[in-house]
Amino acid sequence: MSTMSKEEVPGAFNRRSSAITAGVERTASRAMLRAVGFADADFDKPIVAVANGFSTLTPCNAGLDRLADRCRRALGEAGAMPQLFGTITVSDGISMGTDGMRYSLVSREVIADSIETVCRAQSVDGLLAIGGCDKNMPGAMIAIARLDVPSVFVYGGTIKPGRLDGCELTVVSAFEAVGAHSAGKIGQCEVEEVERHACPGFGACGGMFTANTMSAVCEAMGLSLPYSSTMAAEDDEKLESAARSAEALAVAIERNVLPSRLFTRAAFENAIAVVMALGGSTNAVLHLLAVAHAAGVDLVLDDIERVRRRVPVLCDLKPSGRFVTVDLHRAGGVPQVMKILLSNGAIDGSAMTVTGETLEEVLAHVPETPSADQEVIRPWDRPISPAGHLAVLRGSLAPAGALAKTSGVERSSIAGPARVFDSEEACLRAVLDGTVESGSVLVIRYEGPRGGPGMREMLAVTSALVGAGLGSSVGLVTDGRFSGGTHGLVVGHVAPEAAAGGPIALVRDGDRITIDLGENRLELGVDEGELARRRGEWVPPVTPVRGVLGKYARTVSGSDTGAVTDGNP
Repeated sequence: MSTMSKEEVPGAFNRRSSAITAGVERTASRAMLRAVGFADADFDKPIVAVANGFSTLTPCNAGLDRLADRCRRALGEAGAMPQLFGTITVSDGISMGTDGMRYSLVSREVIADSIETVCRAQSVDGLLAIGGCDKNMPGAMIAIARLDVPSVFVYGGTIKPGRLDGCELTVVSAFEAVGAHSAGKIGQCEVEEVERHACPGFGACGGMFTANTMSAVCEAMGLSLPYSSTMAAEDDEKLESAARSAEALAVAIERNVLPSRLFTRAAFENAIAVVMALGGSTNAVLHLLAVAHAAGVDLVLDDIERVRRRVPVLCDLKPSGRFVTVDLHRAGGVPQVMKILLSNGAIDGSAMTVTGETLEEVLAHVPETPSADQEVIRPWDRPISPAGHLAVLRGSLAPAGALAKTSGVERSSIAGPARVFDSEEACLRAVLDGTVESGSVLVIRYEGPRGGPGMREMLAVTSALVGAGLGSSVGLVTDGRFSGGTHGLVVGHVAPEAAAGGPIALVRDGDRITIDLGENRLELGVDEGELARRRGEWVPPVTPVRGVLGKYARTVSGSDTGAVTDGNP
């Protein structure tokens, strides 16, 4: 990194340098920094926070320490002073189907708040955030948007697929095996074999589930380096990419490339387009709304639907497709997908990236059409689906909106009698007990951001339905959300949620519910007079009053605005 005086460097570096070198009143600060390795010459260097989500709680984050070490060395070699601190993670896969899943979405806010707190308190010049599990990426992005100092995100990488009897496995295979066992399709020994082979090493869940979707979002918005979002966690190229990311950040600090230049409306629409083309997770919608709120960009559900209608699904990826993320990487990764979109006018090439180049410049040497010797990425004129797979539904059951994932769905509509559950556990018991009838529409409520609290994912239920052979004959509607591994005729993010008095709180067993993905409708077949009578009898639930869930329930906004906690949009 070239040497520049503080007068030459605009923005945060100038302010930080002034603060740290200002006279005797900063003597105590300098003394403390000497104790962690600063020498005289180091006080004129930019201080870079390295926010490390390392944890042995989950394979997604278990390999992050080696990336953090490599980033620290690269930052030092580039003339910066890296300062490491830890931030939390929780494993969605491990907490799935339990009460612990209530803390998953909450962890996004804790990650964002913790990174913001450290970086503001220490007046850093730049931020390098390293994460792996689902909420690491949006949590870091929210913090980066709030801080607006030069920043880069380093993804821990994807897990390689497990293998059993010639078939590739992901963690979702284990959940679906449980459903197949409950339906009498496979024995306990087969379930245990799937369990033993599904997750062979470090890395985030291997399909285009939430972690890999959000890493792709980081790359699409220019916050991560090209190709970095699809690398395998255990491959050496991930270490090399981490080092290059650190070097890029050092240059971004010199040039004062701020996140506010990256997090533009065009960048958010580019990210939505990439999520649609990849067949990514429904959670991306929730997180993009939250990051946009932090960045001060006006993004709403109708924008999601507008982009969906003009962008096809181009990638044949799990959970609804055939391939995993390492296959996407070999086929050209996110840059190949973005170049196809750019060549067909589906994204804005003028959007800025952390390297200071525009997206069009970054993609200049990527071919406009995917290689013919692979089947993961389809060309524009031969898509998996002519329109995106994340559809925004509205209607009498979801006046503020709901979200459905249309990929891998054998039928686009269902109309049937409701079977209502006030928790995920109650619904899962019914599925595993074999009491769910084909043609019905399951309703799981009081699982929204406020009502859960925490808006749990319903992967255990949806996987059990698929495993039991009911994935295409039973509908599911919830004010909770779904894992990126979910597929089937399911609708989540119903707003207003039940705890806020939304219509979903008033549904009773036997009511007719219509899910129509083709018409973007979610309707409750109950007249207004009857609904008014039921509303008069409805009693709001009591929310927790202590601890982090209580704080969350009292401050969180609805899913239609991203479930944010720093002031309702």
